[in-house]
Amino acid sequence: MADRSIGTPEQLRDPNYTPPLIKAVPLGIQHVLAMFVSNVTPAIIVCGAAGFGYGSNSPDFPQMIYMIQMSMFFAGIATLFQTIGFGPVGARLPIVQGTSFAFIPIMIPLVAGKGVEAMAVLMGGILVGGLFHACLGFFIGRIRFALPPLVTGLVVTMIGLALVKTGIQYAAGGVPAIGTAEYGSGRNWLMAATVIIVTLGLKFFARGMLSVSAVLIGLLVGYVLAFALGEVSLASVGSAASFALPDPLHFGLEFSVAAVIGFCLLGFVSAVETVGDVSGITKGGAGREASDTEIQGATFADGLGTALSGLFGALPNTSFSQNVGLIAMTGVMSRTVVTIGAVFLILCGLVPKIGAVISSVPIEVLGGGVIVMFGMVVAAGISMLSDVTWNRRNMVIFAIALSLGLGLQLEPAALQYLPGTMMVLATSGILPAAVIAIALNLILPQELADEATEEVSGGMAGRGKSTTAPDRV
Repeated sequence: MADRSIGTPEQLRDPNYTPPLIKAVPLGIQHVLAMFVSNVTPAIIVCGAAGFGYGSNSPDFPQMIYMIQMSMFFAGIATLFQTIGFGPVGARLPIVQGTSFAFIPIMIPLVAGKGVEAMAVLMGGILVGGLFHACLGFFIGRIRFALPPLVTGLVVTMIGLALVKTGIQYAAGGVPAIGTAEYGSGRNWLMAATVIIVTLGLKFFARGMLSVSAVLIGLLVGYVLAFALGEVSLASVGSAASFALPDPLHFGLEFSVAAVIGFCLLGFVSAVETVGDVSGITKGGAGREASDTEIQGATFADGLGTALSGLFGALPNTSFSQNVGLIAMTGVMSRTVVTIGAVFLILCGLVPKIGAVISSVPIEVLGGGVIVMFGMVVAAGISMLSDVTWNRRNMVIFAIALSLGLGLQLEPAALQYLPGTMMVLATSGILPAAVIAIALNLILPQELADEATEEVSGGMAGRGKSTTAPDRV
C-alpha cells in the first residue's frame, strides 16, 4: 500500500513526480536490493560454464570479477536509458533494467569449456542481438500477435527448466567438484539449505523490505554461516582495485552465425517481455494502459542497453519483472526514485572490490539462492500459461514444442550430425520450442476435432472452452 507521507495519490501515480530525497533515496536503493542477486548471477553462471568461474583455479578468475562489475554498471546505464531517455529512446517510466536470465541457455553452449577466448563470440552476438532488439521498436506493436501467452509462457518455463540443473550443481559443490567426495556433502547442502529456508521464511512471514529482499538476506545469512565454517576466502578482495572504469572491447568482438541468430531470436522474446513489463508498470502504478510511445521507447532502450553492454564485456539487459511488482506494492510511480537506484548501481559497478566480495560467496551459498530464483522463473512461466484456454489445439502445440525443446536440451547427442551452428541453436531447447510454438500457433486451424487428440492424451485432454482465434497478449 502506498505511503501517503511520500505524496498525494495523484503525485504517486505521476512518473515525473519527485518525492522528498529522504524518502526517494531508500526507495531507490530498495529497487536495487530487489534485483541485485538476479542481476549478477548470469555472469557467474556464464563464467563458470566457460571454465574460469568458481572452483576452476583459473588464472582468469579476475575476469569474472570484471563481468560482475559490468553487470552492475550497465544495468544502471540501461536503467537511465529508460527513466531519463534521450530522443525516442526510453519509456521515461520507472523501469529497472538488469542482466537477463533468458539468454543463459544459448550462452552456455557457446562458451562451454572454452575459456575467456569464447567471450569475444558472446560479445559479438550480444552487440548484433541488441541492435536487432532495438530495431524491433519500430514495429513491436504489430508483431505481438505472434507471441500469445501460450508461446511466452512456454518460453519462460523452458528458461527456468534449463537453469534448475545449474542450481542443484551449485548447491552440491559446483561443476569442478563433480566426481569428488566433496560433491553433494552434508556440509555443502547445509549452506545451500540455510539460504533456502531463510529466503522462504522472510518471503512468507515478513513484510515490506524484508520480504522484498528475501533472497539477498538469505544469501547474507548463508555467507555468514559459510564464513563460520571456514569456507570463505577474501584473498581476491584485497587484490582488487578500489576504482576502475569500464574497458571498451574488454573481451574483443567476434561474430558467429550461431551467436547472432540465437541472440536475435531471444531478443525478439525479450522485447515482448519488456512490453509486458511496461504495461504492468502503467497498470499497477498509474491505473492506465501503456502508450505506443512508451512501448516503443522502452524497446529502443532495451536493445541499445544490450548492445552497449556487449561493447564493454557485459551480458544482455532486459526489464526486471520483480521491480514491476515492487512498484505495484509501494504505489510509487516516480522515475526519479528508479533513477537514484540506477546511480547507485553505476557507483557499485565502478568499484571492483564490490565484485570481488560477490565472487567470494561460496558456490554452495549461491546455489541455495539460485534454486529459489530459477524455480520462480518456472513458476512465472506456469503463471503465464494459466491465461491460456487449454483446448485441444493449444494442448497439441504445447506438447510438441515442449517435448522437442526439452528433449533436445536433455539429449544433445541426438543431433551430433548437425553442423555446429545448427546444433548449438537446436540443443539450447528454448529456441526450437519457441520457433515450433510460434509456427504451430500461426498455422494450425483454430479448432481441432475431439478425436484429433483423444488418442494421444491418455484421457487427459484439456477441458477448456475452445476459442475461435488465437490467444492474444
